Amino acid sequence: MRWALVKVCLAVTAMVVVAFAVPLGLVVQEMASDRAFSNAERQAATIGPTLSITTDPTQLSKAVESTQMGAARRMAVHVPAIGDSQPVSIGEGRAGERAVAETRRMGRATTAKVSGGGSALLQPTALGSGDIAVVEIFVPESEVSNGVATAWLVLAGVGLALIVGSVAVADRLGARLVRPAERLADAAHQLGEGRLGARVPEAGPKELRSAAVAFNAMADQVVELLANERELAADLSHRLRTPLTVLRLNTASLGDGPAAEQTRAAVEQLEREVDTIIRTAREQRPATGLVGAGAGCDASEVIRDRMDFWSALAEDEGREVRLAGVDRTVRIPVARPELAAALDAMLGNVFRHTPEGTPFAVDVHDAGDAVIVLVSDAGPGISDPDAALRRGNDGGRDGSTGLGLDIVRRVAESTGGDVRLGRSVLGGTEVRVWIGLDGRSAGGPGGGRPGRGRRGNRRNRGRATP
Repeated sequence: MRWALVKVCLAVTAMVVVAFAVPLGLVVQEMASDRAFSNAERQAATIGPTLSITTDPTQLSKAVESTQMGAARRMAVHVPAIGDSQPVSIGEGRAGERAVAETRRMGRATTAKVSGGGSALLQPTALGSGDIAVVEIFVPESEVSNGVATAWLVLAGVGLALIVGSVAVADRLGARLVRPAERLADAAHQLGEGRLGARVPEAGPKELRSAAVAFNAMADQVVELLANERELAADLSHRLRTPLTVLRLNTASLGDGPAAEQTRAAVEQLEREVDTIIRTAREQRPATGLVGAGAGCDASEVIRDRMDFWSALAEDEGREVRLAGVDRTVRIPVARPELAAALDAMLGNVFRHTPEGTPFAVDVHDAGDAVIVLVSDAGPGISDPDAALRRGNDGGRDGSTGLGLDIVRRVAESTGGDVRLGRSVLGGTEVRVWIGLDGRSAGGPGGGRPGRGRRGNRRNRGRATP
């Protein structure tokens, strides 16, 4: 593309130079010729007054020699026969008699080529007797072409400079067009090879800038789609942990025997496979929000529904359950499936990491600009919440994928809220989820200043409990 632009510019400039330089050179040549013959006519006119007075050869010879052209032996006077006298030619004539006779007959100035180079101007002049004398001025070739060669050289130099300059400008313009296109092509190859961080600088002509903006938007969309796909795979896999937890707990009541051992081994194998899927899906995943701005549900209804499920398991294990704050509608900007997944993650942790018979509670508080969901238990508690978050992030413990509180965190952050771990009033662990109603992180009873949780959440971004 770059060389094509250079070739086009070269061809166009060359045609323009030829179209203007050649006619201009011809005009200069014609002007030089006109200038030489005009000067010859003026020199021929200087002998006219003498011819109108006398035709005496001696007087005419003196008059011719006194002129510039006569002294340079470039003037001749051809006097016709007058009466009984013979025709007289004074000076060194170069034109033939035929050319002189033709000029006398025509009565106007003519030019004739001279053998050996140059031209002769033949100027008719009237005598006192009424006859016509012819004054001949020799014009050498060097005078006719004086300055023409220099003019052609100047025109050629100007034309060459124009061509070189146009080629240089075309090359720069071509480079300005080609470089953004090459960057765009290179970024497309990188993206095709799986390097998702490839982006194009939004520079160059307007059209290529638009293409770069579109490419970058497309690359961002690809990254977001892949991230959402990984998150979806991880979330779906993690949601399998709830029924797996139920199966694992139920296998404890099967007693001993080959069938019971095989069932427990199968459940453990299934848990390990689900953990592997979750960890694989979470590798190198960029943080993306999954909760849409227009999504929403009744938190009380979702909590009641999920507690109906977990209450049966709690009854089997002898756990006391307390549920508070769900007797009225509490609308939150979270999709129902996302809130259900977050609740299952928190309640699953209670059943997985506390002994049987340990009571737990779920409380919902409407703080006006935020909804607070508390899941607390009377278990051994967590002495170091930050360490628990770090431990959950690496998923290094058996039965832990590191995704439980990550799901809860992303649900809360999508509304401007956050997640906090602490000591519950029951003596064990408390998971406090702040769900913002107006896009801001809010404080609450016992929660400290508004916005405190958001700063802490940024510090622990990406960390989760088992």
